[in-house]
Amino acid sequence: MIGSRFMKMLGLSAGVVLLDIIILSPGLLGVEIGGDSALETASGVTLLMSSLLVLLYGSYVLLLKPPVALPVKDLKTNEDYIAALQHYKKLKVLNKDISLVLEQIDRMEKKLVTVLELLSQRFDRTELSFKKFINVINEVEKLFYLNIRGILNKLSVFDASEFSAFASPQRSTQLSNKLLQQKTDLYMEYLAYVTGYVSANEEILLKLDMLLMEISQLGSTDYENVEEMPCMKEIDSLIKQTKFYQQ
Repeated sequence: MIGSRFMKMLGLSAGVVLLDIIILSPGLLGVEIGGDSALETASGVTLLMSSLLVLLYGSYVLLLKPPVALPVKDLKTNEDYIAALQHYKKLKVLNKDISLVLEQIDRMEKKLVTVLELLSQRFDRTELSFKKFINVINEVEKLFYLNIRGILNKLSVFDASEFSAFASPQRSTQLSNKLLQQKTDLYMEYLAYVTGYVSANEEILLKLDMLLMEISQLGSTDYENVEEMPCMKEIDSLIKQTKFYQQ
């Protein structure tokens, strides 16, 4: 995502420079700074100042301005999820958890690439075993991002600043002990949900590591069906259990 924004900035810069060269080149449009015509000079200076402003604004929008997070229901790509999570990363009380989730997304994407490469080495893509593995991996990926969606749904109930407000010592002096305790309990409950989803995704990543190990050992271990592999059974059980709780 950062690379994409950087490439857009390079494209904008190249476009502005090219436009300046075309307009200010002698013999093309007749605009010349320091020439006989004051109007030409003024036009050339105005062009350069406008170009500078465009580059400054473009740098802010593309490199500095935080991306606008989509509603949770509209999230589709891992870039969408990363942008949505970044909204909460700036809060001290959530920084560690959100940083870990972002790290988990990076690890998940790398593991998916590794699994695909390993399966391609072990099986032909038309083989039934390959398709069974891919179906399970796709379900695991869906479950992983479903957990992240759960985190974002829980956090979106509050305005992001409220999480910091609940943890603020100054806030506690303005509330009764009973109300403060109720708010604290609610605050801790939501943070517990976040921690639970993070732990669930860490378990998914661990099972993917175990699956990678089992796939790498297929040459020395004989399984009549891939469904009989220990880790495949564990992953299948995890998927079914999650779907059961979601019903």
